Order: sequence, then C-alpha cells, then structure tokens
Amino acid sequence: MTANHGYIAPSRRPGELGVHSIDHCHMVVPDLKDAQHFYESFGLDVREKNNGLSLHAHGDPHKWVSIGEGARKRFGYLSFALFEEDFAAFGKRLQDEGVARMDPPAGMDSNGYWFRDPDGNAIEVKIAAKTSPNAKSIFAEPSVPGGQRGAPYRSTASRTRPRRLSHVLLFTPDVSRALSFYSRILGLRLSDRSGDIIAFMHAIHGSDHHLVAFAKSNAPGHHHYSWDVGSVSDIGLGATYMLEQGYERGWGLGRHVLGSNFFHYVRDPWGSYSEYSADIDYVPADCDWDSGDHPPHDSLYVWGPNLPEDFIQNFEAP
Repeated sequence: MTANHGYIAPSRRPGELGVHSIDHCHMVVPDLKDAQHFYESFGLDVREKNNGLSLHAHGDPHKWVSIGEGARKRFGYLSFALFEEDFAAFGKRLQDEGVARMDPPAGMDSNGYWFRDPDGNAIEVKIAAKTSPNAKSIFAEPSVPGGQRGAPYRSTASRTRPRRLSHVLLFTPDVSRALSFYSRILGLRLSDRSGDIIAFMHAIHGSDHHLVAFAKSNAPGHHHYSWDVGSVSDIGLGATYMLEQGYERGWGLGRHVLGSNFFHYVRDPWGSYSEYSADIDYVPADCDWDSGDHPPHDSLYVWGPNLPEDFIQNFEAP
C-alpha cells in the first residue's frame, strides 16, 4: 500500500519500544580543513562550531554529523532519537538487560542515556524529533517530449545537495553479536543479511530499508555515511563534481540489491566513504519486512562497475 492509493502510514508502531531515528553521529579526523573541503564539495552545508565542524543539509538546521580533530580518523559515537513517551521505558530496558550507563563525553551537554555497544562504540539515546522519513522519499528522473532538450548544459548544471542522512555502515568483528544487541536494546529490526559478512537494520517506527548496517572486519570502525538525493542525475552530477575537485577514488554508478538504492561512493581523505543514494526501499511502521539471509553474489549490487579491491578495508583497524 502506498500514499498514491490514499494510504497514510502510522507515525509509530503501536506497543513497540525502539528508537525511531539516527539523530547525529560524531567522528574525529586529522585535519578539519580537509574535512570541510570534502563535505562542502560533496554538497553539504558545513558549519564551524565548538572548535569543530557540523554537517547539515542546505536549508535545514538539523545537524547530521559533528566532526572533531584528532591524531587519526576514528568514529566517535552514534546518537539515536526516541519518542518522549518511551524514554522511561527505555531506561528500564537498559537496567533489565544489564547495560551499564556511562557519562556523556567530556564537555557535552546531554540529557539522554549513554552506554557502549559490544564493540565499544559510544551510544546516546535521547528524546528528539523524528528525522527518519514517514514515507518513501520522493524519487524522480523526469524526461521531456520530442522536440525539447532533456539535459542541461554542463556549464549550467546545478550542484547536488543531499537532503538528509539515510544510514551509517559500521565495521564489527561479530555481525551476529551486533544484530542481537541493536535488536534487543535499541529495538531495531533485521532487514536483510548475508551470513556473517554484512547485515542491514531498520527502525520499527518507519525508516529506510536500513538505518544502520554492519560489515565484518577484524576491528570496529566506520565505513560510510549515506546521503539521500532525489534522482540518478543528482548522483551523476555529484560524482562528476567530486571528480573535478580531485576526489577520484570511489565506486559507482550502480544499484544495490539489498535496499535497492542507486549509488555512487566517493572516498574521503581517510579511507572511508560518503555515498550518494537515491530510491532506497522503505519500511513503513506497520510493515513486517520480509528479511532474508542472502548469498554474497545476491547481496551487494545488481549492476555497476567492479568492486574496488580495498572497498571493504577498515582503515581504522590497528
């Protein structure tokens, strides 16, 4: 059922406890100037804040990623959002599951719950507005009738401006352990997986096919941020502009199998990626997604260029 047939999805799954969105992420990089150039080129609104940077979609005040400076690139924490009426019940869940609470990072003002996942990643769960979409994001690739020019001149083509953060993919030494923790504690649900190689999880109150994904590695780390755009043309224009800015390494254009989104990944200066993503599958709050365990050749992409040899390398590993 879709909105095109008069259907309006509920804003939450009744009687279920779980986070509804990623509020924001934090990471540390060796050079903030490099980060500013990369993410501004990518099409994001990069703002200087508290001796660091914050990443926003243009025209939207919401902060999706905060960036600090350190000796080497490393992932900092994930902040998830919860409905206000679920906050006390979530605290009880942490207590019942024996999850140890911790203080917020030094200098950070937070009224949420802080704890660590099995890989040592810091997690915040707080009351915040739902940023995951309540319906599948608009996707359009308009054509024109005969007798009209369909493509813009390259000199007048518009810049690609991502609309929001879609998901985050993290490395983990144990995919099944991560799935168990994020399901039991955060209320996320499995969308699809390929054995112990990779797995994708969605939020129960309506979200993209995956809010968080996990890939097998010998150590924790961050692989990519995925940013939602509205068309294949947006992906192509963004990839071309990044190439002009000197960011030659990446993977795409292609189409994923699990999630179905069109993609192009651009490698950042630290070995991780930002992904232009369009038309990802959507899981409404009242949908029980038919998850599966898929063989590797049916888990990554339907079409696209060959996978770079070091695409799945974890540059945060010791």
